[in-house]
Amino acid sequence: MSGEEDWEELLKDHPVFSPLRSVSGPAGGGRQSLNLSLSSLPDFVTLDPIDDKPTPSGRRQAIAINDANLIVAVGSEVRIASLGDSKGARSSSQKSYKVLHTPNIQFDIHQIVLNPSGKLLAVAGAFQVAVIVLPRTGFNKLVTATVDCKSIQIGQYYHASDTSAPIAKVDWHPWGQGGSTLLVMTVDGKLREYDMSIDADEPQQTLSFVPDRKKKKSSFDAEDAAEREVASFSFGKGKADWGPLTVYAVTRSGDIYAICPYLPQNASVPSTYIHALECYVAAKQEFLSASIGSGVTPADGLTTFYDYQRKYVNALLKQLPPGTAWPATNRLVPLHPPTTVKNAPARQGPFLLQSSPRNLAGSEGGDATDILYLSFGDDAAEESDGETERLGLILVSFQDGKIDVYLDVEKVEARWETKQQTINELPMLATYESIDLGIVATLKSAGSSQQGKSLLDLTQGNHPVFLSDPIHDDTIYVYHAFGVHVLQLEPLLRSLAIALREANNDTGNSEATLEKVSQSDVQPIVLTFSVEQQSSSPVIGVAIPNDVYLTYSIFILTSAMRISIFPLSLRSESAYAKEVEEPSTAPSPAASLDRPATPAQRRPDIPQKALSAISEGPPAYISLLEEEPFKIPPAIARPSGLPGNPRLSLPNNPDVTKGEFMLTPDTLRYLGTVVENISAQIRDVQLANRSLETRASLQEKEFKRQREKCVEMLETARGLGDKGQAQIQRIARLQEMQRALLSRLDRTLQDLMAKASPELSETETKWFEELRRMKEEVVGASKYDDRSLVARAKLLRREVDRLLPHLEEMKEKEEARKKSLVESREALGLSQAFELGKRSTEERTRISLMEAEILRLANILDITLDRPPTLQKQNGDAKDE
Repeated sequence: MSGEEDWEELLKDHPVFSPLRSVSGPAGGGRQSLNLSLSSLPDFVTLDPIDDKPTPSGRRQAIAINDANLIVAVGSEVRIASLGDSKGARSSSQKSYKVLHTPNIQFDIHQIVLNPSGKLLAVAGAFQVAVIVLPRTGFNKLVTATVDCKSIQIGQYYHASDTSAPIAKVDWHPWGQGGSTLLVMTVDGKLREYDMSIDADEPQQTLSFVPDRKKKKSSFDAEDAAEREVASFSFGKGKADWGPLTVYAVTRSGDIYAICPYLPQNASVPSTYIHALECYVAAKQEFLSASIGSGVTPADGLTTFYDYQRKYVNALLKQLPPGTAWPATNRLVPLHPPTTVKNAPARQGPFLLQSSPRNLAGSEGGDATDILYLSFGDDAAEESDGETERLGLILVSFQDGKIDVYLDVEKVEARWETKQQTINELPMLATYESIDLGIVATLKSAGSSQQGKSLLDLTQGNHPVFLSDPIHDDTIYVYHAFGVHVLQLEPLLRSLAIALREANNDTGNSEATLEKVSQSDVQPIVLTFSVEQQSSSPVIGVAIPNDVYLTYSIFILTSAMRISIFPLSLRSESAYAKEVEEPSTAPSPAASLDRPATPAQRRPDIPQKALSAISEGPPAYISLLEEEPFKIPPAIARPSGLPGNPRLSLPNNPDVTKGEFMLTPDTLRYLGTVVENISAQIRDVQLANRSLETRASLQEKEFKRQREKCVEMLETARGLGDKGQAQIQRIARLQEMQRALLSRLDRTLQDLMAKASPELSETETKWFEELRRMKEEVVGASKYDDRSLVARAKLLRREVDRLLPHLEEMKEKEEARKKSLVESREALGLSQAFELGKRSTEERTRISLMEAEILRLANILDITLDRPPTLQKQNGDAKDE
């Protein structure tokens, strides 16, 4: 599958894209009833919990690709077809699909989302949610047209009653354990977490982005209803901060809120992230302590929040299993939300937008429809030394086709609700740009309807939705009721990375660089609005396969069940921060670290004088080509692989197209605009063709010159080769002469030494004798001399090795004896000593009484006795005094 025609041919007239009988049958209104027009606009803006029409209102995602299987939601049916089988099917009769038999699903499906493992499929209607267990591989070999699948209704008490709030968005949490954590956001601002492996009826956690109304009598409420209706939510991102534990939500009025920290009840978190978060919180606390030490008064309650953050992180660290201490290998570890902090996470916002985003020309504004959080690619951030690691982007889409791009310069941190909210500062986002998709201009150029109504009212039924490219993080697709656009954020991110690099290097050019920061590239892919019919066929789903067996392409499905496929081009991943050239020729220390080493730097043995002489002289060869690499002209480059002109996927209305073609001024203006654009593109292609031909002829000339230069170099090398043999022989003769001279010099030196001192002196003789005696004393006179120091040292070593175990044993016994003695001394406690003293006093009293009784009996019997020992001791003490 290498081209666009192959995919279009394979999926053309595939029965998986056939509409429902309720639409295409005689009782239905046909495919034109699914188009967005002024007559069908009420069906797009009203939601009926009893009768949910197939009209693509609100957020729609009706197509998904799981491995090599294509999943399409049509009404309440979920169809699945194998793309692998479609390769061999060359006719429509051989193409087939299976219907997933799910009796629990009795509602029209608006959204389908695959979980990270690809085994569960979440389906959501306007008010109800269910989860389908997808069939295993080999379902396409079954004979039956249906495949029995297990389906589970989610939160029937909250999402299946008549009073339930409409569903804004459903999504799977990327850190849910086993990919079973489903998040359901309703319009009333309640974000409920369901764990499919535990309980599908009751949410594990509930976050509230819209506080409950406080009933006040005799009060005027100026709050807009759009401020209390949530349109969408998105997960934060980051590496060493609170980004992955943050959930962002946007209301219909465009207000952005965040809740942090949020962790699924059963999560699988990378172990390295927990350690990085610990370092981040510790650095924050150290900075706060240093600020307090320098006399700076922190904000009220800031110390308390940092203490809560420290308790939260410590509770996560205690859950880490053994073997995950830093710097261990990164792996997923099961975690649960800590309960050390009893307070609930606080809702932060609304965010202050600096400066305020501008409205589109000719538009009164529209409701917000979707939000997306982006961050710089991890690989690129690591390659660029992390200048952009903490910088993120937030994109918000609106009904009139405006997309606001905000810079998340101040990351959200974890905060909890307290009785005394002392920190009143609201978080801030820096407004970078507002992108216009051209919807308002297209509707204004189409004029007004036959009834005199403005076509701008069609924006009320528009609901732009973001879709991230699974391979390139800087590519975002926006699909809406009037087509599909692609946003290329690479120029924006690259220019911001250069500005941050210059700010970190203190080059002084950061302000000038910020003034030249590029904007996002916007390109339409598919347009579905028909000027003639004054209606549009909304796009209800976009999918990009992320499988090695499928071509990297984009699938676009409209409400008329018309599929459009475009092949995409892969590009190499590179760091956004390019190297900034210095104006001076002398390299700075920072530049020497960033830039690759030159040949002169890699060869320090070459003298600097020789290098300067070489650099000052004329170059040996001058190329006809430029030093910078040749860039393909933008007119034919197409780095993304998408066509330069958007494809038209107009609604098919037989009532309009079956008549004669009516040439109106609007049609002429449209044709003139198209002809002008095509003529401009033709001129650009012609200019690009001329530049390519010039480049090709220049390369041919340069190739010819290089061949001639190579022939000249080969001839010079051959000449040097003939002369080289003579040089080699001469060098060999010189080496032989050098050896002879060295031998002669050695002999001469020996003769001179012999003539100067033919015999040893008396001192030298005594010295050599002393050395000989010392050698015999140390080494021994013979090999078996046991009186030598070496033999005695070996004998001593053997004795030490023999006695050492006994000494160790004696040492252990002595330590045990001392330990038992200490324990016996410490065994007598205070209470025991008090009891012994008490008993001793009683015994002493009894002895005194007995002595007194004996003395009394002796006096009665007239017997002379010695004094008792106690009295003798008292008399002795008295004499001493």
